Amino acid sequence: MNDEYVLRMEGITKEFPGVLALDNVSINVKPGTVHAFMGENGAGKSTLMKCLFGIYHPDKGKIIFKGKEVKFRDAKDALEAGISMIHQELSNVPQRTVAENIWLGREPLKKGPLPLLDHRKMTEDTATLLKELNMPISPSSKMCDLSISAQQTCEIAKAVSYGASVVVMDEPTSSLSEKEVEHLFRIVNDLRAKGVAVIYISHRMNEIFRIADEVTVMRDGNGGRTYPASELNEDRLINLMIGRVTTQRFPSIDTEPGEVCLRVEHLSSPNPHSFQDISFDLRKSEILGIGGLVGAQRSEMVEALFGLRDVVVGEISVHGKKVKIRSPRDAIKNKIGLITEDRRGTGIFPLLSITKNTAMAAVTTNTEKKYLNKFGLIKHKEVEKMG
Repeated sequence: MNDEYVLRMEGITKEFPGVLALDNVSINVKPGTVHAFMGENGAGKSTLMKCLFGIYHPDKGKIIFKGKEVKFRDAKDALEAGISMIHQELSNVPQRTVAENIWLGREPLKKGPLPLLDHRKMTEDTATLLKELNMPISPSSKMCDLSISAQQTCEIAKAVSYGASVVVMDEPTSSLSEKEVEHLFRIVNDLRAKGVAVIYISHRMNEIFRIADEVTVMRDGNGGRTYPASELNEDRLINLMIGRVTTQRFPSIDTEPGEVCLRVEHLSSPNPHSFQDISFDLRKSEILGIGGLVGAQRSEMVEALFGLRDVVVGEISVHGKKVKIRSPRDAIKNKIGLITEDRRGTGIFPLLSITKNTAMAAVTTNTEKKYLNKFGLIKHKEVEKMG
């Protein structure tokens, strides 16, 4: 056994129909370190971790964990062996409580002839875990009632609760505020101090340079070299990721803001604890940023502009014309679109094709006669043409 590494993945190859996702990738991870993975979208980072976690099965290669070759049939095998993972997409059960989500599949049972759930112990254990991690969340709260950032925080707590030797964090800060990111870093440092290996995937370079000990750069499914983080800087890391030297990442483009295309005046929610008296102008060729802490009602205000939330006071004007937006249909008719905070949960129809997802807004608004028959059913051929 080589005690230097807690995890080795050697020659991992994974192919999907028409796509070679991983091509002979090898990595070595030391205990008590933060090992970061960097690469462009599609480089194979998440696919490699899913091979480690038993979600995918490699076509070639081997995984050596704590000196022994392992073949995980599924995620349950990986968890029982001592590997946990925070997924890029939330994987909770929305209608169940925080406690039920954290202990899902390993719920404590009462002693006795019948295997009854010990809800009291589960709640107490959850409260203890959240307190240790300094997470102010009630164990009895339903997941669907929490913000996306709070749900992500619960995913982190769940991964830590397994007491694993290797914790994989796939884009763990994607929904977190700056304060919550700092809190996550404290958790990561505590895990590292306990000898846990943390595999950290992120596109945010400032996080990598703050938290990582080593960095593996992947490109087009190939596992490149692993570097000490102290030997890298932002420019060199970008060059390694894309395979060429960049001279100007964000070319400056002169733009002159045009006329006001969206005007919001004194917009207020009927909920006194939500957004109140919001006013702003958005001009053509302009990007308007909306900042604020978690709980500042930024998302709620944007959802109101899209007709997802009620407004008790205020006016909305599009290109100088006052409009009433009572539903997403009204918003789309007025050329207002929304990319939701929870892309997977509320932004797409996962069981429909990309074409149908793309065409859905047009199908349900002013072009519905073209794309719907007299019974209100979709004309699939017309939709395919549009897509």
